[in-house]
Amino acid sequence: MLNTIATAPLMAFSGSPIDRADNIRVDPAALGNLMNWRARVMNLDGLLPEFDDDGRLLWHTLADVAPDAELVFLGMLGDQAHFAPVPDQGAGGPAMPRAWQVMQMLQPEDLAIYGGARSLIDWHARHRFCANCGSPTKLVKGGWQRHCDGCGADHFPRTDPVTIMLVEHEDKLLLGRQPRFPPRMYSALAGFVEPGETIEEAVAREIHEEAGVRVRDVRYIASQPWPFPSQLMIGCTSVAVDTQITIDRTELDDARWFTRAELEDARAAGPEGNELLIFPQKFAIAHHLIAWWLDR
Repeated sequence: MLNTIATAPLMAFSGSPIDRADNIRVDPAALGNLMNWRARVMNLDGLLPEFDDDGRLLWHTLADVAPDAELVFLGMLGDQAHFAPVPDQGAGGPAMPRAWQVMQMLQPEDLAIYGGARSLIDWHARHRFCANCGSPTKLVKGGWQRHCDGCGADHFPRTDPVTIMLVEHEDKLLLGRQPRFPPRMYSALAGFVEPGETIEEAVAREIHEEAGVRVRDVRYIASQPWPFPSQLMIGCTSVAVDTQITIDRTELDDARWFTRAELEDARAAGPEGNELLIFPQKFAIAHHLIAWWLDR
């Protein structure tokens, strides 16, 4: 049986200590009773969190929030309800450099709390109108749903599944680099799961589309929530049937096979990498997948 990396250190954005308290979300009276002087509201600048020098999130009280602000109920920490305010607009694009800094500075538990909050409030900011009839929607169930009074439709926060996968052949791994990557940075291939396909089918399709390689024996390894804007990274491994690479230049700048020794050397070289390769950063699931393969 293939081992997963469940016993490894928690990945970025996982391990939130928040009790999501679904029983409170669906009870307006119970939720209202928790909106008191003890409640805490995440201190945000748009979609970015404010935090102290120790990497701990900063929190307001309800008294610091505008009366008409939309608040998402994140859950309970002890006997305190925690909320996050919905910004005026969503991200509208990929993560900005400041977000990468946040990932490296926040304490792991606080990063997990922030990641869940960011996914929710970004979704709310981008879904204020009904996709069915165009009428304004309102936040309900503590922010885990939006409702349209115009046509009665209910809308729910979405999570988009993305496969990210290792491809191995005779003690080598196939890695690729996207145009936006820094020089020498390579990572595991990845792509969205499309309607009507399994995870295994998505893995095989994406690898063949991006690198022209056919694979077999797809297996799940681990997952990671990724709040940019709201994805679930599904880490898998696979075995190449052939090794000839045909790169889709609309997706990748380059793709190549790396030996175990080359990957070990790049990992040992640290964040700057070696002359051949920069190993993926620790906050990315690709780092953990490659490390798992090296350490098996």
